[in-house]
Amino acid sequence: MSGELTVLVTGGSGYIGGWCVATLLERGYQVRTTVRDLARQDAVRAAIATVVDPGERLTFHAANLTADEGWDAAVAGCDFVLHVASPLGVPEPKDPNDLIVPARDGALRALKAAIGAGVKRVVLTSSVAATSPPPHATDAGLPHAGIDESQWTDPDLPGVGAYARSKTIAERAAWDLMASSGGQSELAVINPALVLGPVMGADFSDSVQVVQRLLTGKVPGLPRLGFNVVDVRDVADLQLRAMTDPAAAGQRFIAASNFEWMADMADILRAHLGAAGAKVPTRKMPDFVVRLAALFDRDLASVTSGLSRRSDFTSAKARDLLGWRPRPAEETILDCARSLIAHGAV
Repeated sequence: MSGELTVLVTGGSGYIGGWCVATLLERGYQVRTTVRDLARQDAVRAAIATVVDPGERLTFHAANLTADEGWDAAVAGCDFVLHVASPLGVPEPKDPNDLIVPARDGALRALKAAIGAGVKRVVLTSSVAATSPPPHATDAGLPHAGIDESQWTDPDLPGVGAYARSKTIAERAAWDLMASSGGQSELAVINPALVLGPVMGADFSDSVQVVQRLLTGKVPGLPRLGFNVVDVRDVADLQLRAMTDPAAAGQRFIAASNFEWMADMADILRAHLGAAGAKVPTRKMPDFVVRLAALFDRDLASVTSGLSRRSDFTSAKARDLLGWRPRPAEETILDCARSLIAHGAV
């Protein structure tokens, strides 16, 4: 049946989008994807071909989050839409609207086109950044366990970064639009944690830089930063489950596996990569040193609010309702590292 169905994936040149395209092709779907510029389609097709032969089942449409043109044509005749495209948030922009406006308006453009075309369901990629407790809840390293889909980030609280604000505002806008549309289209949302795993080439997400910088030794030490990790292949799998399972309509799903401190990630890389892990740092950096360095490094400045905070997100809902089973974080981290090495990215 999947061969008779057509799915639009927005942002097929992106990390998650590319794996969604590849996974859909592996499972027999006809796939369309949007790129900002059709000049990129050969590079995207070549990256996808490292995982699966796209043959004639992959086509491309030009569409931009910041413009109306192209969206209706991209969606026309599709059964489902996976809206993955969204601006990234590293480093922190000087103007938060540089992230907020394209994230919100792009989501609304994709949803309006999908509703107008009568697609069965849209699956929106949001983030755990939209499901986070207030910053003070994890001060002083106190764990905040079991964060689930019932929680929402307050974008107006002091200390909430532009990326978290953009994801929260865009997701809220999507739910509001779908509730008021009166159409037959349904919405489900995936909220991934830190997305790692294998890359398809040298062009990859900012999230993968966590592993890349450890391998290259570009970080002089290990800040006390931690993340719930999730494999990009498992995110794509959850997207498809949310797309087709009747139980997913109208639901949010956190995609998260184990929590890992950067020091834990470094230990995994050194223990399993031999000479390839020789540059991985061993020294731990006190929080005050990281904050001082962040005065001169915008990338560091975007993560200092998370120092010594442990927030554990639970994916119990996705496991229980959709039967989703993520890989262990160790496997994800190592597959990410080995693929970076294989593609010459370190």
